[in-house]
Amino acid sequence: MRHILHADFDAFYTSVEQRDNPALRGKPVVVGGSPEGRGVVASASYEARRYGIRSAMPMYTALQRCPRAIRVPPRFDRYGEVSRQVMVIFREIAELVEPLSLDEAYMDVTYAVTASNTPEDIAAHLRARVLRELGLTISVGVATSKSVAKIASDMNKPDALTVVPPGEEREFLAPLDIQKLPGIGPKTAERLRGDGVNTLAELVAQPDTWWAKRFGRTAHHMRRLALGEDRSPVVEHRERKSASAETTLSTDTEDPDMLRELVDRLSQRVARQLDSTGIGGHTVKLKLRLSDFTTFTRQVTLPAPVVSPDEIAVAARSLLTPEIQPGRSFRLVGVGVSGFEASDELPHQARLTGF
Repeated sequence: MRHILHADFDAFYTSVEQRDNPALRGKPVVVGGSPEGRGVVASASYEARRYGIRSAMPMYTALQRCPRAIRVPPRFDRYGEVSRQVMVIFREIAELVEPLSLDEAYMDVTYAVTASNTPEDIAAHLRARVLRELGLTISVGVATSKSVAKIASDMNKPDALTVVPPGEEREFLAPLDIQKLPGIGPKTAERLRGDGVNTLAELVAQPDTWWAKRFGRTAHHMRRLALGEDRSPVVEHRERKSASAETTLSTDTEDPDMLRELVDRLSQRVARQLDSTGIGGHTVKLKLRLSDFTTFTRQVTLPAPVVSPDEIAVAARSLLTPEIQPGRSFRLVGVGVSGFEASDELPHQARLTGF
């Protein structure tokens, strides 16, 4: 029998800000861009969430809902530093750790479980250690599968430990809303509710023909998830398929020099991502959004992988140049690299000359 933990920080960015600046504790805090610059909320403290503020909400709207909210510009380097610290703790506790993002991960603790060291004991120790060493709270779900552990970790946030004992997965899931199940988003949920299916108990009660009609090739997999029978393993290293960075401009621009300078800065951010993972990529992609919200991408695949900011920028600029046309104004620019190859296989000389 497997024992899986899903650990998820509580309002990660804002929690780090409140920890680092005690003056922010107990106050509605939002991390994100300026409302004058079309910024959005990256994270909202639980005090801010009481006003209906949520991630991805326009900052202007968030501050309208709570005028006394304190906006803090994001410090992604700091959040990355804290994430690395907590991942060290995770790996000292669990044999297998699968990070999902900066602030959450799956852990397989099967081989650490004994008669005197239960999965709940391990999860409680994890939470206490994170609080003691990092000064942050973390919510943990404990179950025999990844999907049930993830659902459990979200049940009683913040600062919660939720355990689903072996054999009680179906009973735990049955009364939950269908959108609690991974893979069921708002549009799918709307269609299911049209069939009178609102809970996971109602979902698993549907006949095979209904499942096939609603979920097609994924029907069997989704039904097993709804029954709590997920057998997917905790994977130590996820294969990264791309690295990218983008920004929305505070004011639309058609200035070629400004656009090229922006591409250079985004290329530096992408290069830092590649450097941290030891990989290079053959394909450079440019994402553009016009003032009328028309969005499109352009890409080029190169014979040798790129890894340095200059190499990425040269390729991205070559994609940008033909898109700069009279009357075209841009509101978003993004740069990405894919088609990865391990950097220890890369030659050390420059790979783009006269591109």
